[in-house]
Parts: sequence; structure tokens; C-alpha cells
Amino acid sequence: MAKTLIFGHKNPDTDTICSAIAYAELKKALGEDVEAVRLGEVNNETSFALDYFNQTAPRLVNTVANEVGQVILVDHNESQQSVDDIDQVKVMEVIDHHRIANFETKDPLYYRAEPVGCTATILNKLYKEKNVEIQKEIAGLMLSAIISDSLLFKSPTCTDEDVQAAKELAEIAGVDAERFGLDMLKAGADLSDKSPAELISLDAKEFDMNGNKVEIAQVNTVDVNDVIAIRSEIEPVIEQTVADKGLKLFVFVITDILNNDSVVLAVGEEEQKVAEAFQVTLENKIAKLPGVVSRKKQIVPPLNQAF
Repeated sequence: MAKTLIFGHKNPDTDTICSAIAYAELKKALGEDVEAVRLGEVNNETSFALDYFNQTAPRLVNTVANEVGQVILVDHNESQQSVDDIDQVKVMEVIDHHRIANFETKDPLYYRAEPVGCTATILNKLYKEKNVEIQKEIAGLMLSAIISDSLLFKSPTCTDEDVQAAKELAEIAGVDAERFGLDMLKAGADLSDKSPAELISLDAKEFDMNGNKVEIAQVNTVDVNDVIAIRSEIEPVIEQTVADKGLKLFVFVITDILNNDSVVLAVGEEEQKVAEAFQVTLENKIAKLPGVVSRKKQIVPPLNQAF
């Protein structure tokens, strides 16, 4: 059987990296020739999880068609979020928990999409269905993914299934989910070593909204003022990104992980769509979004509607 690469979206987050590793381990246990890879740099939060459970980050790739003819996607399906040459390989499977958009294949495939808070929650089911034991370290990575995507079970995307899966995985991994989770989130919220360009690309995704190219970037912090304080450095970088990519709107979301609120900076000719979507007034392109923490559930849908 030909080798298959498994990867998540560009600008990978903890779910993308950890789910790629976890699914690769399951496939290997089933005798398949697979390798987990990544499409971007590993962030501080993910590095904390990998180090804690003594795992190595997947190798970085920029293209895949030069290596393999088939791939498996985790934690995404939209083509603009995937590897640049995705149209040159056969997508064998998708394991995801996001909306389905800009995705089509020439051949049938295994597609598993569920309305849960994290890809790792689905993988937890797949391990059970395939009757494969989850190793301690892999359980730790899967737990990390759920904690990350659910903001320690506080995000509106978090479901009872995510909580139950996390409980099971924490037991296998031998950690206290709350204690470990807070430490991991705080590690990810340390942005002191990041340049403006890194800040806006740490966790950024591009969307097609009614024919408009929109990029939404999100950073987690324990004090939004630390990020707002360097706005004069960040905004020119965003403006250049808008020009380079031909974006109609760039939405930079700064999320307070302790108070579960966000501040948004909107840049682009369609910046007023943010005001319309969230029924707020932009003051010098900035607005507070009380209770908003989830890009998938609380940011993308109202913006889609506004467009």
C-alpha cells in the first residue's frame, strides 16, 4: 500500500498537530503506512503539550504531491486552509469538526465530520471502534487538543462528548485535566517572544464568504491590553497582509482566556461587516466582544451572515 501523509490546516493549532499524530498512530496500529506532517510552525501551547508528553513535532512540509499520491486531512476540509497542492493528490479521508466548504473530490472517500468541539474527540471514538488501545502519551496529546479547542471546557463549542472524552483520556494519560490544562493554556498565552507578523499568523484561517476573501486570526492571552499596547506595530503588518492576499477583511481576535471575552481589530474595506455581524460600534477599528471566544461558533457564522 502506498504511503499516506496525514495533516491538519495551515498555521496549525494544538488540535491539528495532536490529532495528526494520534490518527497516524491509530493507522500504524492497523498496519497502514502513514506519516503525520504539519503545514506550519508549532505554537507555544502545542510545544508545551508535546514536551510534557515527550513527543516530537511532525516534520514540516510545504507541498505533498512531490512525496505521495494520497493524503488524509484532519481538523479541516476547506482547500484554502490546506496544503497548496492539495488539488494534485487524492484525499482518502477527512476527520473534522468544522463546516464543510470549498471541498470536493473526484472519488468517494471516508468522511467523518461531527458537531463536537475537537477532532480528537472523534478520534477517541475511532480508537474504540477499531479496538485499538490508546497509548499514554497519545492520550495526553488528544487531551491537550480537547482542552485547547474548548478553552478548558469553557467554549460554547464544547459538548458533553468532549468533556467525557477528556475525562477518559486524562485517566489514561495520568494527569489532572484542569491543572494541566491551565498550565498549557498559560504557556500558549505567553506572546512576549512573538513578532507582529507571528502574532497575526499563529492561528489564522482564510475563509470564502460569499465570494469575499476573509482571514480571521486569533490569539489567546491573559491580558488583552498587552496586545493592544503594540497595535501600532501590528496594524501595518495586517494592512500589508490584506494587500498581499487581496483580502476584503482581516479580523484579528484577541481572546482573554481567564475572563472568556475578546477584543477584535478589523482591517480592510469591509471592516464595517464586523460591526454589523456583532452589533457593535467599531471605535478606531476596535470593538469589545463580551463572551465571544470561539472562532468556529461565534465569529465565523455571524460574519458569514453579514456578508
